[in-house]
Amino acid sequence: MATHHEIEELAAVLESSLGAGFNPQGYALYRELIVLLAEGRPVSPERVAGVLGLAREEALEILRQRPSLEWDEAGNIVGAGLTLRPTPHRFKLKDCTLFTWCALDSLMFPGLVGQTVRVESPCAGTGRPVRVTVTPDGVKQVEPPEAVVSLVAPEASPDVRRVFCDYVNFFQSAETAADWLAEHPGATTLPVAEAYALGRRLSESVFRHWARPGQPRAD
Repeated sequence: MATHHEIEELAAVLESSLGAGFNPQGYALYRELIVLLAEGRPVSPERVAGVLGLAREEALEILRQRPSLEWDEAGNIVGAGLTLRPTPHRFKLKDCTLFTWCALDSLMFPGLVGQTVRVESPCAGTGRPVRVTVTPDGVKQVEPPEAVVSLVAPEASPDVRRVFCDYVNFFQSAETAADWLAEHPGATTLPVAEAYALGRRLSESVFRHWARPGQPRAD
């Protein structure tokens, strides 16, 4: 089991790597996109600009610097960590079902959107489902209880999905992750509750808040 100190050290490595291609405005952009996408609809650049208090062209310039963002044919954003396009990581909100780019996203985002979420994702080793209920304040239920999340220390890149998210998955247990770990030197796994603690640490540091003030929380 990882200690609080070890989680802090891993969070510091991730902050350094993932933050290299960002600035405070970039973090604010992702935070607001996650909240807007949680409504279950594509997000227009004009809406992003309005939320951030920017001109449309300023918002577009920032958006174009993020190669991982997903767009639809109409020029709206449909994915930014939280996505309308199917991935293995199903993210069930009260009013809609969305998806996330990685397992850690699915643990981090309930706190950002202020809702309880039911997460379902196939074990990357066996294909069997891992199910997690996550509230804005913690992990409520994990099936199976011994499930873990794989993690890597990414290279510095603005393409966070390619260098990090693609490697961050659920496994039914540490044992089912053993072969994957052998193929990915330097990677590690954390029990789901500890991965949640890591995600919360990153959210509080990177996004500068957890649940949005005044936002309703669903039980």
